[in-house]
Amino acid sequence: MDCLFCSIAAGEIPSAIVYEDAEIIAFRDIQPAAPTHILVIPKAHIPSVDGVCAENSRLVAHIFEVIPQIAAAEGLSNGYRVVSNCGPDAGQTVPHLHFHILGGRPLRSEMC
Repeated sequence: MDCLFCSIAAGEIPSAIVYEDAEIIAFRDIQPAAPTHILVIPKAHIPSVDGVCAENSRLVAHIFEVIPQIAAAEGLSNGYRVVSNCGPDAGQTVPHLHFHILGGRPLRSEMC
């Protein structure tokens, strides 16, 4: 499989890692949309939110347990946004489940 995020998780492609454990990795986005823009991914390949199931949903729960720790370490005490795009029409450009942590400035709220 030729997956950019699997290659990053395997250490084959360098990245600015801000968190890593046995199951997930978080790194800075190379095209940040906010002063703080971090991607959090499972090391196991899951194509998108559509691929979350009973067998792997524990990984998503773990990601959401870690996201507040990453946000705190980044100083995002005034708030942050968590986004996951699912499919090309939503803007998903890498077919590997990932969550964007965006913060460091007030974010527009036109989507909600």
